[in-house]
Amino acid sequence: MKPEIRDMVEEIKRMKNEKNAVIVAHNYQVDEVQELADVVGDSFKLSQYCASTDADIVVFCGVHFMAESAKILSPEKTVLLPEIDAGCPMADMATVDALIEEKRKYPNAAVVCYINTSAAVKAECDICCTSSNAVRVIRSIPNDEVLFVPDQNLGSFVAGQVPDKKIHLWSGYCITHHRVSREDVEKAKSLHPDALVLAHPECRKEVLVRADFVGSTAQIIEYAKNSSHDKFLIATEMGILYKLKKDNPDKTFYLLTPGLVCPNMKKTSVESVYNALKYNRYEINLDKEVAERARRALEAMLAV
Repeated sequence: MKPEIRDMVEEIKRMKNEKNAVIVAHNYQVDEVQELADVVGDSFKLSQYCASTDADIVVFCGVHFMAESAKILSPEKTVLLPEIDAGCPMADMATVDALIEEKRKYPNAAVVCYINTSAAVKAECDICCTSSNAVRVIRSIPNDEVLFVPDQNLGSFVAGQVPDKKIHLWSGYCITHHRVSREDVEKAKSLHPDALVLAHPECRKEVLVRADFVGSTAQIIEYAKNSSHDKFLIATEMGILYKLKKDNPDKTFYLLTPGLVCPNMKKTSVESVYNALKYNRYEINLDKEVAERARRALEAMLAV
């Protein structure tokens, strides 16, 4: 670590204590930011943690919709996003106007939104889900029809698990996971035939059917930890490798393809965390009515 970065880390620790702040980081953040964080996890686990802590300030090292979710569940806290332009292209693929129009097409459908959506879109939905609980959430809904927003790949995966419901898929996708192909899996398996493939359900079906395990980031981490196998091909964003290797020093992990990098997740740095705490950058504020309606969708998920 460079001396100037080391000095920033020490100053971050001092400011964090002085301001009663916590730093949370998504599993896809760069290694130095994960090392700096008080808690590392998936987006909803982090939002739940933020709501449970008595901190006054939350520095959310992730992307915009994640910081919004933390603010929805912790309206009394100051939530800071160190890089204000760290967005999510998939979340941007679902807009309020387009969703309202789509809801008119399926008046009998329950509207389920992946947590990877804006607060405004959540406010138009009946219930949220995560990649780890999507199947459970869909099964809990009494409606026979579901409009699933915005990830077509996760929605397709869920549809395969819940065949008794008609699931209408939005045409959105994660640009990082969606680019992984069957050929990528086959090439990686030819190079490492004794490795298990662990894939995120944001990948396309042609990838998921060739995986040995499909799960969220937290589920992939848990599976690798508990598995007796010692070699794994990881089909999700490269940031997860930091924790996988840290938790399992005796096991070997390969990124399935070099393309598994989210540029937005890599924007946050130690310097931007430092600036967030020093200058109160960048505070997330939401319209109260939108936040309340979005909160109902999140709380409906928590009740499942």
